[in-house]
Amino acid sequence: MKQVNLPSGPYLRTAQTTRNMMFHVALSLVPALLGAVYFFGIRALYLTALSVAVCVITEYLWQKLTGKQITAGDFSAVVTGMLLAFNMPIETPVWVIVATAVFSILFVKQMFGGIGNNFANPALMGRLFAMVVWPGTVMQYTVPRTLPADAVSSATVLGTVKNGGEAGYNYLQMFLGEIPGALGETSKLLLLVGFAYLCYMGIVNAGAALTYIGTVLLLTFVFGPTGLFTGDILLNLFGGGLIIGGCYMLTDYVFVSRKGRILYAVTAGIITAAIRIFSPYPEGICFGILTANCLAGALSLLYKKHVYGTKKA
Repeated sequence: MKQVNLPSGPYLRTAQTTRNMMFHVALSLVPALLGAVYFFGIRALYLTALSVAVCVITEYLWQKLTGKQITAGDFSAVVTGMLLAFNMPIETPVWVIVATAVFSILFVKQMFGGIGNNFANPALMGRLFAMVVWPGTVMQYTVPRTLPADAVSSATVLGTVKNGGEAGYNYLQMFLGEIPGALGETSKLLLLVGFAYLCYMGIVNAGAALTYIGTVLLLTFVFGPTGLFTGDILLNLFGGGLIIGGCYMLTDYVFVSRKGRILYAVTAGIITAAIRIFSPYPEGICFGILTANCLAGALSLLYKKHVYGTKKA
């Protein structure tokens, strides 16, 4: 009998490739980038382009030197570069952008096997790296140039309120992005426009993002600053980086089971809310999502999708 040699699977084909998906993610971030240029000036475009260039070049050089498959053109490094810049203040020195971009790609992504194998979100790890090594350069935020203001730099809205001050901005300004903050996180409207595009294209599942955001809002409302059920929901939603974290950085990890995704999102939300409520640090997005990233393996063991044809345990 003639033998038939079949190539190894998988045999299913789909139009959704890594390059295709990452291109759409990068495209969805363009509205927020344009908003950053409007609110903070052309330097926002310059820093973002620099971050993207360093990320792509670092990935290419590392793969070239180690003899690995070149994936620098799959747009994943582009997304990392954009998100890294989006998490930095507009006055961040150029050398900090370069150093954190190299760290994010080389030490967080490539040394753990590249896309799909990194243990944590590279952009958030880069942000954490900068916070630890150069806290003075990444913790002061510039007031948008669209506002007549005496102060050049300021704390974020959440930071001001956390320290006992008044927010100083109304909810509409927070939603539109006319507040101090990292260059890509301030305009919640433009971030949501991009996220809606990703949902329409079938790139992301909104369930995890909504669960994460809902968990943070619920807990910060229940355990408010002046007693139970006294939290400001809109302040916590629009005053910081909750939307960019939930919509663009939490979803870096994908679980096969729906219950696994929900558990992962709830875990990140609980940690984020706990930091906002009980610590002197006003945000908690970075620590909450990165901790959930590190717990993703353990969480995935709790909910495994049933394999057809086998008995349930």
